[in-house]
Amino acid sequence: MEVMRKFIRYYRPYRKIFILDMICALLISVIDLAFPQVLNYLNKTLYLDTKEAILNSLGLLLIGLFIMYGVRALCRYYVSGQGHIMGARMESDMRQDLFNHYEKLSFSYYDRNNTGEMMSKLVSDLFDISEFAHHGPENLFISLIKIIGSFVLLSFIHIPLTLILLCVTMIMLVFSYHQNKRMQETFTDNRRKIAGVNARLQDSLAGIRVVKSFANEDLEREKFYQSNVRFLKSKENNYKIMGIFYGGNKFFEGLLYIVILVAGGYFVAMGTLAPVTLATYALYINIFVAPIEILVEFTEMFQKGFSGFKRFLEVIETEPEIVDAPDADVLQDVKGVIDYENVSFAYQEEETVLNDINIHIDAGKSIALVGPSGGGKTTICSLLPRFYDVTGGAVRIDGQDVRNLTLNSLRKAIGIVQQDVYLFTGTIQENIAYGRPNATIDEIMDAAKKANIHDFICSLPEGYDTYVGERGTRLSGGQKQRISIARVFLKDPKILILDEATSALDNESERHIQRSLEELAKNRTTITIAHRLSTIRNADEIIVINESGLAERGDHDTLMKQNGVYAKYYQLQFEGLDFDRQTHTMLHSEA
Repeated sequence: MEVMRKFIRYYRPYRKIFILDMICALLISVIDLAFPQVLNYLNKTLYLDTKEAILNSLGLLLIGLFIMYGVRALCRYYVSGQGHIMGARMESDMRQDLFNHYEKLSFSYYDRNNTGEMMSKLVSDLFDISEFAHHGPENLFISLIKIIGSFVLLSFIHIPLTLILLCVTMIMLVFSYHQNKRMQETFTDNRRKIAGVNARLQDSLAGIRVVKSFANEDLEREKFYQSNVRFLKSKENNYKIMGIFYGGNKFFEGLLYIVILVAGGYFVAMGTLAPVTLATYALYINIFVAPIEILVEFTEMFQKGFSGFKRFLEVIETEPEIVDAPDADVLQDVKGVIDYENVSFAYQEEETVLNDINIHIDAGKSIALVGPSGGGKTTICSLLPRFYDVTGGAVRIDGQDVRNLTLNSLRKAIGIVQQDVYLFTGTIQENIAYGRPNATIDEIMDAAKKANIHDFICSLPEGYDTYVGERGTRLSGGQKQRISIARVFLKDPKILILDEATSALDNESERHIQRSLEELAKNRTTITIAHRLSTIRNADEIIVINESGLAERGDHDTLMKQNGVYAKYYQLQFEGLDFDRQTHTMLHSEA
């Protein structure tokens, strides 16, 4: 009932349409119930009259029935048309709510969940919810009106026969109830399995270049085959139970007709029921059985919609782990002073990644973080814009704890350039403007010039309107990186994080990008994560990090004179040895 209460909330904006839809459904039911009564009345009155009387009355009968069924047609039009529109609008509202909530959720949620499964909840689940939102109340209302109405009218015709009918119907309802519970389990399992298929599809298509580079198409086909078969088996199990459900209900429907013919024949023989009355009774049986069939179909629709809505609620009711504090302040007049004070951090149910980290960065200064993978460099940077919250200590900007600042103002003050550049489907102009959506074309071009990408863009046939392809597949790594740098130039933050921004580029591209990054870093507080030590020689401070914490710190010259970890690290790299593997071993031994 709690789930249904939350579902009903989505009807509120459309309650006028819903009420009118129910009124139309009521009229349809009343008209359907009226026809046997009209026929019964005519059999007992008009059709027993003279030929002239019958012929004189047919015109009025025609007009009356024409108006009655004209009204029914208009009601059916409204129910089918506006009712579906209402369902589509509710689906759209839910989809928007779900997407909005996805945007609120923290990084930790995306660490735990697959994109394909999230897309399944956003698309296929909501379609079934929409069908249920429209047809559910309407079918239930019409069916109940017809069943109750026909049952009452049948009672007026012959009570003993109606009680026998009621007994068969009750047995049918008990059967349906037990099968319904089994169907709910299978529909929920269907949802999980199709989400698995979507997840496998999304994973394979997103990594199609890796798949083809390893010639692993057969492996991907096999993995998809396994997901597809699991879904198929779930559907087969579902349809077996549905088959029992539908077959059983059809048997009970047939049993109703058998009861009417046999029991009705008995009552005719006993003289308590007239053959003409039995014929009218049989007409009402058709009206009684038809809504039962609709209710049986409604059960399938309900289970699909209900299981989909429960999965929808699982996401909507997931609280973001990173939210604004109730009294959060707006970060203003940013200077760029950064402090990590006794910072500790651990991902959920994992070992501590950072322990008692202390770093101070003056405004406009730059530091570089170096060390083996897994040492916590990226984690340190992720704590600054509150992608995750510290588990101990505090991170401060201009003396203010980042947990006491609004996320919007905090993240607007920080620009991030990453190794893995993400470009959105669209034009180059749209991707640069992502740094400030309301920027003018002149501001976008100025940012591109600062990032040394303007001339290349102008050389393209469509210039800034050039379509970049999905994730920027039509551009080289260096070109994508410079567009991402232009994006940050346009944002114009006071604090800059460079997360291995050049490590995936060739030497020539790196030189171009490095000049752009140096221009970008001017007058900004900068934190750089680097594997190529040549890119950080001019940093104000270099911090060497390993699993034990901060191993060394100082500028390039100071660390080289110390001839410690950093100096060996630097010498290894420029002797052409494997950067990460060698230094990882060395840093462990030093620790």
